Amino acid sequence: MVRPHAIPAVAAAVLLLVALGQHPYSYYTFLRWAVTAAAVVVASVAWKSTSQWVTWPFVGIAILFNPIAPIYMTRQHWRPVDVICAIAFFAALRVETTAHSELPSRQAPVD
Repeated sequence: MVRPHAIPAVAAAVLLLVALGQHPYSYYTFLRWAVTAAAVVVASVAWKSTSQWVTWPFVGIAILFNPIAPIYMTRQHWRPVDVICAIAFFAALRVETTAHSELPSRQAPVD
């Protein structure tokens, strides 16, 4: 089994947990980009897996953190969101895809 989303998911989870501290505004801007990108990767992998339902929570996370049309909340309101999303990214590590080498190959008919 293959987990191509493992590195983006772990990176996003760690960044979200680090966000619980005090940082300059630029960190939170970077966080929005990183979490959105990681959520899109996880959603894409989940869509191609047997756990397609996992796609939709990560589409929601991508929308919530998107830097193009940001959703503004106070730091106090973001903290539980950050923790819940970090847990979701760690839980997404259980989503597996089948490696291409494990897929049955299509062979040309033999005449």
